[in-house]
Amino acid sequence: MRRAALRLCALGKGQLTPGRGLTQGPQNPKKQGIFHIHEVRDKLREIVGASTNWRDHVKAMEERKLLHSFLAKSQDALPPRRMKDSYIEVLLPLGSEPELREKYLTVQNTVRFGRILEDLDSLGVLICYMHNKIHSAKMSPLSIVTALVDKIDMCKKSLSPEQDIKFSGHVSWVGKTSMEAKMQMFQLHGDEFCPVLDATFVMVARDSENKGPAFVNPLIPESPEEEELFRQGELNKGRRIAFSSTSLLKMAPSAEERTTIHEMFLSTLDPKTISFRSRVLPPNAVWMENSKLKSLEICHPQERNIFNRIFGGFLMRKAYELAWATACSFGGSRPFVVAVDDIMFQKPVEVGSLLFLSSQVCFTQNNYIQVRVHSEVASLQEKTHTTTNVFHFTFMSEKEVPLVFPKTYGESMLYLDGQRHFSSMSGPATLRKDYFLEPKESHTC
Repeated sequence: MRRAALRLCALGKGQLTPGRGLTQGPQNPKKQGIFHIHEVRDKLREIVGASTNWRDHVKAMEERKLLHSFLAKSQDALPPRRMKDSYIEVLLPLGSEPELREKYLTVQNTVRFGRILEDLDSLGVLICYMHNKIHSAKMSPLSIVTALVDKIDMCKKSLSPEQDIKFSGHVSWVGKTSMEAKMQMFQLHGDEFCPVLDATFVMVARDSENKGPAFVNPLIPESPEEEELFRQGELNKGRRIAFSSTSLLKMAPSAEERTTIHEMFLSTLDPKTISFRSRVLPPNAVWMENSKLKSLEICHPQERNIFNRIFGGFLMRKAYELAWATACSFGGSRPFVVAVDDIMFQKPVEVGSLLFLSSQVCFTQNNYIQVRVHSEVASLQEKTHTTTNVFHFTFMSEKEVPLVFPKTYGESMLYLDGQRHFSSMSGPATLRKDYFLEPKESHTC
């Protein structure tokens, strides 16, 4: 994990260098063709035709039914697009607009990572709409939603709330109805934007009413760099399929994993008794069952997305904040997020639902804490609970943390799943930060 973070920083310094023209002098998004962070959600509403008033949401969704005629019957009927067609830059001017800081500020005077997750989710959707833009139509017939957060890697443990932040991203891979959006995040240091985060989201296209799949424009790589990014997207798809096929919900643990669990079990047997039932913790260890935290959210209309479901970024923020609190409570010191991966949006969350979040430490190693958050919903009328998301967060604590030990077979599977997620992180492939900009003098952080 540490090596992966170092590789990301090295990639950022060598490949993601911003153009000098974007980093000197006062930041003027309009002048430089950069979106302001507030414009992202407004632009999405404009593209979809969504209203800012909840009372109009039914009418707005009815109007979208008229867009069905714009949907392509096959992908071959859609014009191919280039990566630069979807390239976007968004400015979060925490330094030049101090009034924005309150929303993003932590008590430790750092930037709230949960808010960053919200911004990344909105940006990823907008990027994919830019890729599929129809110039003859004011509104898009597609409903583009987040299917998966493949991975988010950090190469800086905390962000300053007093310096401007810039996001950039573009579509890097396309299937028939799905797209991969790669995004980077930079923070201003002096007159330079330095890389701090790399993210890969998978988006899916649905029809106008969000009821069935829809085709997306094909993607044509134009250079060796773009071909490598596209190839990496194919590899990512294959990796996700392989990871899913070997899921512990489908297949038994490997021989090595079974040995790991058995050795952990033996280390908890009480040497004073000859019994499998008498269990004691080894030194500096905690039972998994004692590492849980839970929360409940009422899903109000304020947190809806442009399709009047609960905003995926809101779900990620709430899950992250509960995971952070779990890691903090478990480790006894302030944790820093290192990576986020494999967040699958299995089912949309309806406005008015009760959202139950359950967070648990499932694996630890040295200073690292792997936290799993399970999300489920229940309507106000029904008592049945349905899983909507499972989140995986990797934190690094300021000091070495206790080992976590499973007691039951189910907890042992959670432990192995956490170990797999912890071990699966790798350095991402990225384009230079100035790749889609006009040729200008550039420099590195």
